[in-house]
Amino acid sequence: MKDSLASGQSGTSPSGDQARIAFIELVQAWISRSATEDGRNWFNTTLDGIRHSADTSRLAFAIGLAPRRLGKADLTLSAEDRTQAAAIRANLDPGDWSIDQAARIAFSVASHHGDDAAFVSWFDGFCATAGINELIALCRGLPVYPAPTLIEPRAREAVRSGMRPVFEAVAHCNPYPVEYFAEDAWNQMVVKAFFIGAHLWPIQALDRRGNPRLARMLVDLAQERWAAGRPVSGEVWRCVAPHADNVGDAALVRAFDTGDDKERLAVALALQQAGEHRVDALFERPESRQQVKTLQSRLASEGIGWKALS
Repeated sequence: MKDSLASGQSGTSPSGDQARIAFIELVQAWISRSATEDGRNWFNTTLDGIRHSADTSRLAFAIGLAPRRLGKADLTLSAEDRTQAAAIRANLDPGDWSIDQAARIAFSVASHHGDDAAFVSWFDGFCATAGINELIALCRGLPVYPAPTLIEPRAREAVRSGMRPVFEAVAHCNPYPVEYFAEDAWNQMVVKAFFIGAHLWPIQALDRRGNPRLARMLVDLAQERWAAGRPVSGEVWRCVAPHADNVGDAALVRAFDTGDDKERLAVALALQQAGEHRVDALFERPESRQQVKTLQSRLASEGIGWKALS
């Protein structure tokens, strides 16, 4: 069974138990320089207790107490910190983690004593009753947990959540969905982002996991919004342009012809990434083709990307 911390790694990278130990040590270093002396002592003592005990009540208590003992300040991570994290787990992005979230994730990882089924049972049960902040932290930790395929149903459940922060904890800056979600689950996640107004640009490997079914689903939703007089996020066209059918092509043209400056730029960027031939094939009028290409030159010269257009 593929292990999260072994996923996507090179032959010289740690895997399995070694990687989990390395991850915990990295979090210890982050907390050591970010928390008070009392907080550091509490974290290290608590972590040691969790490592040597299968008592899940101890774990739950520690997760609940972390914000009070460590605070909720953001971790201040250097470029080296991020490099070290990615060396332990490919594409791990802890840049938005807070101190208490890092501790909660480390406690969860440390609770694994070699029994995947026991870990999954605890994880699923805890998530079912966790408070929103606990759930956000645990979802951000998805890439580093053991038994990643077995916790996939709980990850999908979090994506279906009506709470945007919980959804974003799974969808944003997280390599777990691209590696473990099947196409249907991936498509549902992207569509859900569209529905709740979450940005698409922080979703890792968004372009790589694009597909014709997702493109058509988003076009249908865009048409529904147009019919209701509601705006459509320009980020949608990023997922549509490479996989559009005739209906999708018509929607791209409409979005460019009727959109504001930001939406027109979004369509131009989506077509630029889909390939130069897309512009000439899509727009019959020479003036429209020239307008798109002018905007594409602007995108390149000003370094405008999806984050700026979101």
